[in-house]
Amino acid sequence: MKIKTILFDLDGTLIDSLPLIQSTYEKVFQEMEIPWYNGEVMKCIGLPLVEIGKKFAGEERHRDFFRLYQQHYAIEHDAKTKAYPGTLSMLENLRQRGVRMGVVTSKSNHVALRSTRFLGFDRYIEVLIGADDVTRHKPQPDPILTALQQMQVPQAGAAYIGDSPFDLMSAKAAGVTAIGVSWGMAEASKLLRFEPDHLLHQWEDLIGVLEDK
Repeated sequence: MKIKTILFDLDGTLIDSLPLIQSTYEKVFQEMEIPWYNGEVMKCIGLPLVEIGKKFAGEERHRDFFRLYQQHYAIEHDAKTKAYPGTLSMLENLRQRGVRMGVVTSKSNHVALRSTRFLGFDRYIEVLIGADDVTRHKPQPDPILTALQQMQVPQAGAAYIGDSPFDLMSAKAAGVTAIGVSWGMAEASKLLRFEPDHLLHQWEDLIGVLEDK
């Protein structure tokens, strides 16, 4: 089945924002006096920030966690947010091939929109589904299915690309082609345990996937 629609995760996939995310978490954990536990929180990237806050700060303090994270993230966003090498040229290549594109992320919508506009991705993206658009998040299929519904395209011929096991699990649950990338949060060996349909080591690999007969 030829891939005609591609949905992308944002952090660790299109955007090299993991250093920003880690430094933000470090500040929040320090201010709230939460044990760092060797960065255990980084394994939760891909889940909504509200869920992460409840896990590490508890029900009573998760709103403070959320507020502090958004505050520190916003301050450092522009200085520490950049696209992975070749991302813009890849998006342009896909547009010229007639591939329709969207973003599905667990970030808050306004934060995700800030990043896509800042990096110039917005001109390629038809739809952006964030944490505010669904009640069930990755690894459930709902965010991907919501994006496809808004684009009015079928699951057949659609793919979701991400850097975490949550992304691959969501793609498989949604019945779309599951594509992992090895340059983000999870190492290739970990992603392979979730049996992606394809694993990319550079954006050029995606063109090979699209041209595979």
